[in-house]
Amino acid sequence: MKGKVAIVTGSATGVGAATAVLLAKKGCNVVINYTRSEEEAISTSKLVEEQNVECIVVKANVAIDEECKAMVQAAIDKWGRIDYLVNNAGKTKFNPFQNLEGLSSEDFLDIYSVNVVGPYQMIKAVVPYMKKQGSGAIVNDSSLAGVNAMGSSIAYATSKAALNMMTKCLAHVLGPEITINAVAPGPIQTRWLKGGMGDEAYAALIQQAEDELPLKQVATAEDVAETLVWFLEGAKLITGEILIVDSGAHLGKLPDYSTSDD
Repeated sequence: MKGKVAIVTGSATGVGAATAVLLAKKGCNVVINYTRSEEEAISTSKLVEEQNVECIVVKANVAIDEECKAMVQAAIDKWGRIDYLVNNAGKTKFNPFQNLEGLSSEDFLDIYSVNVVGPYQMIKAVVPYMKKQGSGAIVNDSSLAGVNAMGSSIAYATSKAALNMMTKCLAHVLGPEITINAVAPGPIQTRWLKGGMGDEAYAALIQQAEDELPLKQVATAEDVAETLVWFLEGAKLITGEILIVDSGAHLGKLPDYSTSDD
């Protein structure tokens, strides 16, 4: 990866920041992207630059096509190439599934504009450059919510399901030069999840995971980053794949078939 260029959307904090730093450790020059968290984005850029690579910080809302194009152009202007795209920027509204009145049409449109339309616009912007140079890899940060009908809200879960299907659709047309895959994490230990759930519910989730999941742990941002980067670096013959990273949560509870006579 040394000397190559990666764009990581939503990379001021959390999984995006961890991914940017890991790419930098492997020698990648990185575009850090943010919409509101400027201070955090600058802090992350310093961590990236500590790895003796180059970095630029770009404010852009992936829901806006012109801002996606501008972010890609900034990378081209700086380095003349784009090798990797990590579509990490995401949005949700925490709302229990049972509360059908808790989501408006505007909520759906806002969430889809970031979680589905945003990645599409970023992909559309980078593809000509990747095709021209003859290689590229794209990975979408999806969610177990888009596989198992769970998560922060119905709007979020369905947006991630759409992202998963879009990943498969694009795999048909981006090859042979470009691979595209998605990672579907379960809960992740981030301030984003803690802030949405509240301290008590978040602590209960972590405890439940440690008690019930086959691997007895909830992923960290760094855990998810490792899988995202693996798709860029080590999966040259894999495309259109949705890889679940959840300590076995998608398996559900092991059924108990024992009887009182056993």
